[in-house]
Amino acid sequence: MGQLVLAAKVTHVPSLLLSEREGALQGRRAQAIDSLKEIGRRARQRGADTFLVFDTHWLSNFGFHINANERHAGRYTSHEAPHLIQDLSYDYPGNPLLADLITQEAAADGLEVHAHRVRSLALEYGSIVPMRYMNDDGRLKLLPVASPLFAGIEENRRFGEACRRAILRSSADVAVLASGSLSHKVVSNRQVGEGQWDIVSSEFNRQMDLRVLELWNSGRYREFVSLLPEYAAKCSGEALMADTAMLFGLLGWDNYVGTAEQLCDYFPSSGTGQVNVEFHLA
Repeated sequence: MGQLVLAAKVTHVPSLLLSEREGALQGRRAQAIDSLKEIGRRARQRGADTFLVFDTHWLSNFGFHINANERHAGRYTSHEAPHLIQDLSYDYPGNPLLADLITQEAAADGLEVHAHRVRSLALEYGSIVPMRYMNDDGRLKLLPVASPLFAGIEENRRFGEACRRAILRSSADVAVLASGSLSHKVVSNRQVGEGQWDIVSSEFNRQMDLRVLELWNSGRYREFVSLLPEYAAKCSGEALMADTAMLFGLLGWDNYVGTAEQLCDYFPSSGTGQVNVEFHLA
């Protein structure tokens, strides 16, 4: 019988990589990077063998999609920001058996799900960047899930519930990551430059992000999931916050009673709001 050993909301922004290089951002994302490494350390300490990643940079139009390849290996340059993310090598084993179980569970709940074994199906940086810090030796398996652009919060919740059931049916010990931002109104083109890393582009969005963190830190999850549809819509949610809806569906939605542990300070990146939070399992 499989186990869910860790669940977290994590950042994957390019400024993490810039923090490793010489320049204006050097060292300024150290706290966020260290907290990603800490999540990886905790996952290993608890016996995880697989990272299941809800990836808001892998966007799909129709249905739910899982990269069920036996192995993920290649070099990645972002089509969105090739000057920021280029030639990142990756090599991780996959978990096609868990992908098939998720597909079965989600299909039984009326969702359209596809587990792909297609060698040319590459990773996106919503998976690659967290794995750079959590799985740098490539020992743990990786199972990326796309974010369906035209699915609603309720469908994403049900998909998360199906993932939980599949994990328990499997033989895997799984760490689940919702890889995406809080608010996600990216800076305008005229704002691009060194200052883009220091602003949240909307004060409304910043205040909403801080309120959400307050709700999480005080265990007020019922209130959070009630506001999630409007939060996703009004604060330009990355992939409509599909990853967060999936995560909370997996955790039990408004019945979740665990503790949220914020592992780094809230920070801006190109207008968006970012954080790393572990949701401890009750």
